[in-house]
Amino acid sequence: MVDSLYFINNLQFHMGDIRNKEDLEKLFSQNKFDAVIHFAGLKAVAESMAHPFRYFDNNLIGSITLYQVMAKYNCKKLVFSSSATVYGQPKRIPCVEDFELKAMNPYGRTKLFLEEIARDIHAADPEWKIILLRYFNPVGAHESGKLGEDPIGIPNNLMPYIQQVAVGRLPELNVYGHDYPTNDGTAVRDYIHVMDLADGHVTALQKLFTKEDIGCFACNLGTGRGTSVLEMVTAFEKASGKKIPIKFCPRRPGDATEVYASTDLAARELNWKAKYGIDEMCRDQWNWAKQNPWGYKKPTTK
Repeated sequence: MVDSLYFINNLQFHMGDIRNKEDLEKLFSQNKFDAVIHFAGLKAVAESMAHPFRYFDNNLIGSITLYQVMAKYNCKKLVFSSSATVYGQPKRIPCVEDFELKAMNPYGRTKLFLEEIARDIHAADPEWKIILLRYFNPVGAHESGKLGEDPIGIPNNLMPYIQQVAVGRLPELNVYGHDYPTNDGTAVRDYIHVMDLADGHVTALQKLFTKEDIGCFACNLGTGRGTSVLEMVTAFEKASGKKIPIKFCPRRPGDATEVYASTDLAARELNWKAKYGIDEMCRDQWNWAKQNPWGYKKPTTK
């Protein structure tokens, strides 16, 4: 096992735009890459409903440009950041990778289209090895409290929204939909700790280099358990000791009722299983929040 300090000391940062082929050409011409982990995509369901062209431009055009440059420089191993939104509102749960795919919003459809594009690329050139990781709902922070999520503006995701209410940056949590056919009326999702998600990428990357006949396949990364919005609020209140004021709002268009993962394929193919539950997710999120109540910025003062 290589010491993590090796990676930290050998990291390079290059500013560029995934949609700009010149940026990618410069990067690939100056470095020899064995594989790519592709995270570069916009990811907010509500934003995609309001601004679909923004998502088509960034997620679709950017990814196609990346794949073209990868092919030119003979880099044909890819771990792609897909999403559980490709399942839409599944007819049954847990979601299994061979379910019918039917995304309910532009964001999810870009992920679905990009999965199909990846399959077409592999079909045309079997040298490609591609693993499509369908994330469920990543939350939490590094246990050190030094690395966490700091979205700009009103958060689009539940956990950073709860966190900002807990530290006083926002007055209350807007809960979108309280009339779903679930135990408490709020939507149910499969939340996965970001450190479990990181481990999933490491095992996927290792798989690309240890098995010849990978082809192109999709794999869920989740815990296999569903948690409602109100259950997550309760868990965060317990971890933080803070009361989270709630305002119930109408459902958001494009949101599903209940989605959680089958994790059998990840266990079998990647030898991966989530280690953490919502208590650890909330514990680590709060550890980040109380050390960094204003994220990576200082509070603005007049």
